[in-house]
Amino acid sequence: MYGFSVSLPDLMASLLLFLIFLQAYSSVSDRHISCEKPKTNRCDVYGNGRIIDITHSITPEMIAWGTGGIGLGQFLWLKKSIKKGDNINSSFMNLSVHTGTHVDAPGHFIGSDFDAGFDVDNLDLDALIGPGLLVDVPRDKNKITADVMESLSIPKGIKRVLFRTSNTDRGLMYKREEDLSFVAFSADGAKWLVENTDIKLVGVDYLSVAAYDDLDSAHIELLKTREIIPVEGLKLDEVEAGLYYVNCLPMRLVGAEGSPARCVLLS
Repeated sequence: MYGFSVSLPDLMASLLLFLIFLQAYSSVSDRHISCEKPKTNRCDVYGNGRIIDITHSITPEMIAWGTGGIGLGQFLWLKKSIKKGDNINSSFMNLSVHTGTHVDAPGHFIGSDFDAGFDVDNLDLDALIGPGLLVDVPRDKNKITADVMESLSIPKGIKRVLFRTSNTDRGLMYKREEDLSFVAFSADGAKWLVENTDIKLVGVDYLSVAAYDDLDSAHIELLKTREIIPVEGLKLDEVEAGLYYVNCLPMRLVGAEGSPARCVLLS
């Protein structure tokens, strides 16, 4: 016979998560999230609102680092074409592993971890799948600082948090040119998250989890734990704040420090 024990704090955290989930689930029928481009038959919502896609479509026009504002450009080539007499259509692609909605592995900013093999193929799927919160960062803040993190009052026991900022309101992910005023974590905000929360998945609504002038320091604060996974470039338009079941899966790219990911919420 096997026995187990559960601490009171763990039990209370589990109960809190369950109650939040019940409240979120009971309001599913009241949620309305529209398709971004109905005429293309590409929708962000499936299963009568139960499944919400928070992944940006990859297009030649989408924003990409270091392109000088011209966008990603051609990344897909049809190498074999039925129209040209081949028996199949078969495409090849060429793009950065940090394109669009994507995840970072420790080796992205930490050279020794890259050499040691801490790549996306080694990321903990348990952190990328499970209950999580979508929270709104106060719109008068230009960074997610320690003070901002404390003000959000994220309960202990919450392991996955998606931070929606003014980046979404300003439509920064839809612009071809980088906007270096994007809202993301400061170094002290990242440090506060590491030391005071149980968060293992940090989702943000622009291409970097770290503010531009904290680019190295904030990334390193999160990635050096080897337990916290940044998910960047999320599409959080018209999604209500609250509890969801998060699914965010990168490709198994051995040796890569990042990977495009398909992220969905179940409500």
